[in-house]
Amino acid sequence: MAGIKSYFAESYTELMHKVSWPTWKDLQSSAIVVLIASMIIALIVFVMDYVFGVNSGDTLWKGVLGFFYSIF
Repeated sequence: MAGIKSYFAESYTELMHKVSWPTWKDLQSSAIVVLIASMIIALIVFVMDYVFGVNSGDTLWKGVLGFFYSIF
């Protein structure tokens, strides 16, 4: 039991005195970078889905894969 108690005491000490926490401005700038990167990745995936015809349904555009399927 003493081992668990000392573990939590040491963890608390390390989190409060040894860890350098980011400032509010750093957190905001990091969140903006993550948001922009997520949007870019989502756009890339959307374009790839559109080009390859994923979930095209009954539309005229069947994508690259639909073109190959119609040939073979």
